[in-house]
Amino acid sequence: MITAIETFKGYAHRLGLSALAQQSEILVEQAEKEQPGYCNFAASLLACEITHREDKQLVKRVKVAKLPLEHDLDKYDFGFNNGMTPVHLAQLRELNWLDQTYNIILTGPSGVSKTYIAAGLCYQALQNGYKAYFRTMEQLMECLKMKDSVHSAMTEYKRLVAANMVVIDDIMLLPLNKPEATKLFSFINQVFETTSFIITTNKSPSEWAQMLDDEVLATAILDRLLYQCQLIPLDCDSYRMQNRKTIFKN
Repeated sequence: MITAIETFKGYAHRLGLSALAQQSEILVEQAEKEQPGYCNFAASLLACEITHREDKQLVKRVKVAKLPLEHDLDKYDFGFNNGMTPVHLAQLRELNWLDQTYNIILTGPSGVSKTYIAAGLCYQALQNGYKAYFRTMEQLMECLKMKDSVHSAMTEYKRLVAANMVVIDDIMLLPLNKPEATKLFSFINQVFETTSFIITTNKSPSEWAQMLDDEVLATAILDRLLYQCQLIPLDCDSYRMQNRKTIFKN
């Protein structure tokens, strides 16, 4: 004889409510203990499925965003004195600047947590439902160079053009030739009014012209990025060097 809970599971499976099917026994047992009203019980069933689907969607968006492994700002080490205060990081995590299409430029030498902060803000945006992507300068330039000849690169390009936030990590780490610099300008010029950028760089804006070997293009790119922008300088000894691991026992 089919029990009521088995019938419940069967209906959940037929409707594609996989989380509800998996959690049905727990939810029913909890309801028997707490005796909620019919409406509250129904709401708890729907909440279970919605939470499960939102979690799956977040995992999928994080994968497409290509975040580095370390991206959880809840684990940020404020004992590392690089100039980022708890108050400023909390304000950044509110993402009010993203709603206003502001840009963030994190500058400083290697190892001062520029990438970690940028990735963390990207993850925060994903959690809040924004379309956000993390790309190294190399990955972005590969997409821009290949988009007209490779289908996957064009798909990637369309994704970036429609984004609320794009992180460009280590911009100007290596010099760009004139065609590459032109492609970078065209991309930024196309989206800067609708997309917020987070830029990490170890070069000051005044050094960009040297990396592009074109002062006019560098000025045009910076004009668009700095129009609505918060420049955040970070400086200290490298976090990685301060926290180096050893293979030897003490």
